[in-house]
Amino acid sequence: MSVVENLEKIKQNIAESCYNCGRSLDDITIIGVTKYVSVERAQEAIDAGIVNLGENRKEELLEKYETIGSRANWHFIGSLQSRKVKEVIDKITMIHSLDRKSLAKEINKRASAPVSCFIQVNVSQEESKHGLAPEEVEDFVHLMESYENVKVAGLMTMAPHDADDERLRGIFRQLRALRDKIRDKHLPYAPCEYLSMGMSNDYRLAIEEGATHIRIGSSLVG
Repeated sequence: MSVVENLEKIKQNIAESCYNCGRSLDDITIIGVTKYVSVERAQEAIDAGIVNLGENRKEELLEKYETIGSRANWHFIGSLQSRKVKEVIDKITMIHSLDRKSLAKEINKRASAPVSCFIQVNVSQEESKHGLAPEEVEDFVHLMESYENVKVAGLMTMAPHDADDERLRGIFRQLRALRDKIRDKHLPYAPCEYLSMGMSNDYRLAIEEGATHIRIGSSLVG
């Protein structure tokens, strides 16, 4: 199916989820995850109206950026090695995987202006996933005060792919509660307004539990 057809179905699902929980469609940002697909397929997503694209590897981001450039807002959604920050920092709009002090330090050093970052939280406590444990997040947020070029825009998590709906909702609710706690501190360097959670298999539940940014790959671009 074409990206246009896929996007229409996704938008219908988003509308239903927003209706179920009394939210506005304007609350939701779709990030088209274009890892593993061609530059041409990424361009098709842009032509369909997707303005936010997500990549998880430096090499693929740079390859697509060479052709597409600033016609998309680029989101780095994978684990980012500190030594690669300097190669991508001036090309990305948001980083979804801030999870350690050394990375924050490098972002702060290399960025010419504040960069919006999601702190990655391993809510499900899976060994295979990156991210801070939930109980580590508040202390980590306070450390970010020292880095003027790091802005904590929100929190991000990846839920288990094979979890049932009840467990998924529990994970999303836990991240939302943590986000609310930090947001309500009104820290100028950590407004923490957003929640990056939900992918192709669980974005409808994530929206109902408060997601603001959903990362859609296979359902959108294949």
